[in-house]
Amino acid sequence: ATFQGFHTYRVSVGFRWGNNLFINSEVFFFLAFFWAYFHSSLAPTFELGSCWPPVGVDFLNPFSVPLLNTAVLLASGVSVTWAHHALMENDRSGGVVGLIVTVCLGVYFSVLQAGEYYDASFGLSDSVFGSVFFVATGFHGLHVLIGSTFLLVCLFR
Repeated sequence: ATFQGFHTYRVSVGFRWGNNLFINSEVFFFLAFFWAYFHSSLAPTFELGSCWPPVGVDFLNPFSVPLLNTAVLLASGVSVTWAHHALMENDRSGGVVGLIVTVCLGVYFSVLQAGEYYDASFGLSDSVFGSVFFVATGFHGLHVLIGSTFLLVCLFR
């Protein structure tokens, strides 16, 4: 699969196709959860009490932990871009610092999300709201943990 230390053209095309298919599958995976949320919230059924959120479900305050988590994710995007540009310019120390900051922000996001789950007044089985909330944010949190783990491996390499 390599020729003089480089991938052949056929292997490179295969990698590109595989990467594109993986990204597209992730997009459609999360699109399904957004679809379920908007379908249930914009046209609540009789079983939900014809209102959104369903009766007995208290929304989380969007200006507390969710807003902080958004800021943490944006900051981690900035720090990983900083690390990438530093490594592209052979600034190893800048790349290492950027990766350390990114991994720390990923762990911080995960801790905040776990606290958010603990404080939620609804559960996975309470209604479609709880199901969509916990599954969508859970898979997103899983992606953050996997990404942080991959970046941690890159940091130690």
